Amino acid sequence: MIHTGRDADPGTFRCGSRPAFTFDAIGTRWSIETDTPLDTDLCRQLRRRIDDFDAVYSRFRPDSLISRIAAAPVGGRFTFPEDSCLLFELYDRLAVLTEGAVDPLVGRDLELLGYDRTYTLTPAPAPVRARHARVRPSWSTDVIRDGALLTTHRPLVIDVGAAGKGHLVDLVAALLRDAAISRFVVDAGGDLRHDGEETLRVGLEHPLDPTRVIGIAHLHQQALCASATNRRAWGTDLHHILDGRTGLPAGETLATWVIADDAAVADALATALFFTAPHQLATAYHFTYVRVGSDGRVDTSPDFVGELFG
Repeated sequence: MIHTGRDADPGTFRCGSRPAFTFDAIGTRWSIETDTPLDTDLCRQLRRRIDDFDAVYSRFRPDSLISRIAAAPVGGRFTFPEDSCLLFELYDRLAVLTEGAVDPLVGRDLELLGYDRTYTLTPAPAPVRARHARVRPSWSTDVIRDGALLTTHRPLVIDVGAAGKGHLVDLVAALLRDAAISRFVVDAGGDLRHDGEETLRVGLEHPLDPTRVIGIAHLHQQALCASATNRRAWGTDLHHILDGRTGLPAGETLATWVIADDAAVADALATALFFTAPHQLATAYHFTYVRVGSDGRVDTSPDFVGELFG
């Protein structure tokens, strides 16, 4: 999730043995492992890139572009950075593939359930939520997009949590490659991007017991992202993974892990698998996955590279 929130995304365990640049940003712990320590200028550049991203997309910052859109009484025209086109194109496709279940306009639903800027963690009264449900916006109908320019006609609370942190991991990885660093692991609270000759072994955290793993994924020059209902959860059956069609938390899946070439795609599909069959998503993306249902059953793609424990 690209939230300036309190919890890291769950889902992976990894042991690092190389020099690491570690820091906290956008509400999670970052670790960038390389063969040799990063120089000071590059570290500053990486931190600045993450801070700039947060200044645009965080719904927890009153000065962000996202907050300006939410506060615009009659909407307006808002210009995002050029790299936002990749993120918005991903949401365009997912809105179709998931029939509206993955939608970045679930931000207001998250707020009304208590996951708001001040972390009240107290749902709004039922009549208030019912009024919003009658006019719930959707990415397909309430936003006009022309590249990086968004046009709105009323206040909208955008939450890019389904793909935002993965997109940022990709941007950080691109900066490392631009600096001629070809062997690295970017770990943003469990969302990973790996480059290098060796294969990385990543433990998949048990969604009901964070001290255990249900298996091991083998990651080689790809990204792995996870999504689960056991963190960023509050109250009874309340968590951050919402169905954009209803504004309600997902209930049939406990956790997902997705491996793809890009972290943005892996991040987004890890959310989409809570609502949409893998074969439907596979019409547009190549990926492998592991999914744990609310009944405890484990579903995995035939070409998943790794081991699952009984």
